[in-house]
Amino acid sequence: MCGDCGDRPALHCAIRDAFEVLEGETAAGNVAGYGIATWAGLEEEAFTVGELLALAAQAAGGQHHLVAIQLPVSLVMMTPIVQALHGRGPLPAAVDAGLRVMASAPLHGGELPGMVDQELADLIRPGLTPAQACVLAVASCPGVTNVLLAASGAPHWKEAADAIAQPSLTAAKLREVTGVLASP
Repeated sequence: MCGDCGDRPALHCAIRDAFEVLEGETAAGNVAGYGIATWAGLEEEAFTVGELLALAAQAAGGQHHLVAIQLPVSLVMMTPIVQALHGRGPLPAAVDAGLRVMASAPLHGGELPGMVDQELADLIRPGLTPAQACVLAVASCPGVTNVLLAASGAPHWKEAADAIAQPSLTAAKLREVTGVLASP
């Protein structure tokens, strides 16, 4: 167990302790792998993907079973998209490490479709609804392997599935979209 030695070191100790429990569960055959979900830890650099991998290796005493990270990725929380388009940040680091990347909150808690007008949706991909355009933008982000979202009913699930079935946006199109959203 870790002692209290400051916020960041204490957080890393707590993560390593949790990973030790999870590694014990993998050794017992109860789980095949595990991941870490964070709202702001990666963006605020409380930890990096490399540090998480090192903590997992320490917890396992070698070969670890950390297989995924989950973080918010949306047209509101664009930092991971912008970073990935420049080959930096947690998404490329996760890809390089062979981790799955689960993008959470692609519709920013359901608020984003009301914030995106049809003009922006058409910039993303003509013919999509604002919600579909937002989901497609996240699904197209380099490094994202899964998009996690909640839907209020079957029609919303179908709408999301139809968006995911679209061809991915190009990096150039994602740069254009994030550039429009980042300009004052």
